[in-house]
Amino acid sequence: MEFTFTQEQQALRQELADFLDRELTPEFMATVDYRPEEGLFSKEFSRKMGQARWIGVKWPREYGGRGVGPVEGTMVTEELVSRRAPIGYHYISERQFAPSIMQVGTTEQKAFFLPRIARGEMGIAIGYSEPNAGSDLANLQTRATPDGDDYIINGQKVWTSGAHRLDYIWLATRTNPDVPKHKGLSVFLFPLDLPGVTIRPLYTMAGGRFNEVFFDNVRVPRTCMMGEKDQGWYVVAVNLDFERSGIERLAEVRPVFEGLLELARKVARDGQALANMPLVRHRLAQLEIEYQIGRWMCYRVAWLQSQGKSPNYESSMSKAFGSEWGQRVAQAGCQLLGLYAPLTRESRWAQVSGEVAQSALSTLSDTIRGGTSEVQRNIMAQRGLGLPR
Repeated sequence: MEFTFTQEQQALRQELADFLDRELTPEFMATVDYRPEEGLFSKEFSRKMGQARWIGVKWPREYGGRGVGPVEGTMVTEELVSRRAPIGYHYISERQFAPSIMQVGTTEQKAFFLPRIARGEMGIAIGYSEPNAGSDLANLQTRATPDGDDYIINGQKVWTSGAHRLDYIWLATRTNPDVPKHKGLSVFLFPLDLPGVTIRPLYTMAGGRFNEVFFDNVRVPRTCMMGEKDQGWYVVAVNLDFERSGIERLAEVRPVFEGLLELARKVARDGQALANMPLVRHRLAQLEIEYQIGRWMCYRVAWLQSQGKSPNYESSMSKAFGSEWGQRVAQAGCQLLGLYAPLTRESRWAQVSGEVAQSALSTLSDTIRGGTSEVQRNIMAQRGLGLPR
């Protein structure tokens, strides 16, 4: 693995930076919908990205991408997230569902979904977790029963982010209850506005919204099944690898950390800048070292993908390290700001734009969603180190 970028890669990053400089004006950003834990959201910006071909840059050209490769795709994501681009509408669809459709979708499914995602015209929610199936996802009970050319779906999902403002859902269901739980699952992709779908809000302490989604005799055509019947566990496992391997967990917290660095340089205590106090200086230096380690973990995953490999346990390493780094930044910010830490962006006394309080609350879920840190460590142990269950 090379620890430098080629001239072509640097030129791509600069091209994106120029695009963002033109589009992310203060006037435009003032109109962007921001919701804690849901990120920045703008259908208008997603469509502009699609028109400029910044969605799916690492996809093959026949699917609407630029065909530039996983490393370049990681660079694009890092730039977008660190610059606070409002990509919440299309990003999950681009990050994990489009690659899964390329792998398991039929010709007709690829022709329908991929161009729409590439144009920034489709948002897809994740339908995995249930009240009794989180880390043990194979225990899910949402049932899909065949009925002629359709399936009838009944059940409930929770922790379904974005379902209230996205278009489709990628739903894991049980299609065979008479086999071991990992072997009887199937995945469907269908519109959220079908009759029988009910979406109810679940609000978090961070001020964000997730959802519980109920399916009451929802009729879905067989053509909505992604991959083979009863082989959904493998579809889900590959999909989760795409979710876990990204750099966005580091990139979205990086601006908060940089705000703390700036604060430590400017604020004095007992006659000297906070940045000159050994305890503060060492804590911030440690976080910077960890950030660089986590960043190169992400790029290593992308490099392995560019070599045609499937970085399974490496993705888990990246996910666990990145999500825990965000929590450590929030903890350091709370200690550094003291009584100013709970102040939000609405307060005129808030430091670091009030982002420390928000980060302290929202990063708590990062080590749970997408697979808990305990699950990630089991994957590292078993698949990376070859340890027994």
